[in-house]
Amino acid sequence: MDDLGLSIAEYSVFASIITFGGMIGALISGKVADFFGRRATMWLLDLFIILGWCSIIFGKRAWLLDAGRLLMGVGVGIQLYVAPIYISEVAPKNVRGCFLAAASFTLVLGFSLAYYIGNNMSWRTLALVGATPCFIQVLGVFFIPESPRWLSKNGLEKEVEASLQRLRGANADISTEATEIKDYTEIVQQHSGSKFMDLFSRKYARPLIVGTGLMALVQFGGTSAITSFASSIFRAAGCAADSASRVMAVLQVPFAAMGIILTEKAGRRLLMMVSSAGACLGCFLVALGFLFEDHHQSAELTSSMVFSGIMLFSVSFTMGMGSTPWIIMSEILPINIKGSAGSLTTLISCFTSWIVSYTFNFLFQWNAAGVFFMFAFFCGSVVVFVAMLVPETKGRTLEEIQASMTLLQ
Repeated sequence: MDDLGLSIAEYSVFASIITFGGMIGALISGKVADFFGRRATMWLLDLFIILGWCSIIFGKRAWLLDAGRLLMGVGVGIQLYVAPIYISEVAPKNVRGCFLAAASFTLVLGFSLAYYIGNNMSWRTLALVGATPCFIQVLGVFFIPESPRWLSKNGLEKEVEASLQRLRGANADISTEATEIKDYTEIVQQHSGSKFMDLFSRKYARPLIVGTGLMALVQFGGTSAITSFASSIFRAAGCAADSASRVMAVLQVPFAAMGIILTEKAGRRLLMMVSSAGACLGCFLVALGFLFEDHHQSAELTSSMVFSGIMLFSVSFTMGMGSTPWIIMSEILPINIKGSAGSLTTLISCFTSWIVSYTFNFLFQWNAAGVFFMFAFFCGSVVVFVAMLVPETKGRTLEEIQASMTLLQ
């Protein structure tokens, strides 16, 4: 804001336009991943993100930075879909949840690194650091096999077995798994159409409601606002913003690691409900802190409650609420609608994230306590939604999960 003389509205555009780009990426993610395959789609998303970082690194005007964030958003929108889908399709059922949670753990490491070092370098240097992992992934994708389930969907039978053999090991018996994948793919395709409106048929109602509902409620819980504007929130509460941001970054790492273990040990449902309840309590504490400030209570009480609330929200969200919806989405969507349904689910996530991140500064200036009471309400709603509608997917094959949630029989 200081370097480019941005107003609050312009700063909000810069912060939120990445989610608008995410909506564009979400719209094309499923079709691109279905047509070109999961590996080629990863290369495409890296291209978008690298171009976006370059625009930020070398841009001299605000619109160039906004264009860079938009391009990055397109890449992120694609990544939000293809990464969990690929991992769920290649991982064995007994460790699938751990693998998906581990991917979210690396995301947390990236965020924590950005929070920790971002206060010690210029924003252009930070952008250069952010571009580095993209180049690593461009090379890394050369060394991973294509998804056997995508290969089966496209009738590449020999490649299915070759991919599974490479994933499970040269001496592993993959005959049962390969047969199960091929048989289920054939059954699904016999009962499916290829039009987008087929998503809204009765047989797909439950997976679609679970996927889109979870994404919307989680985003309305405030994560994009708290992640993007944590320093501003701490500063408004009278906390030392730099130190508080570093503490938040450090705390996230062990709780993200804990989430990897709990995903399989406790199950998706319990982890989601407990972490959402923690996030709800965290937002409630922040709201109370700002409410006390409005009524001219102790400034120390306000800063302590806001700091504690943001930390509680951060660790709760990191432990389960952030990653589990993507794990569930990747597991419950049948292969024949995975592209369209995955795109819609990712679009809902990006759209609601954009709404929250763009409106937060205006709402926060108007009524800081009110906006966090609203976040607490939505986090609490996640607990009820999961308890009523979301199935447990731990320890089951994708084919078993998807057959139980759709009316194909």
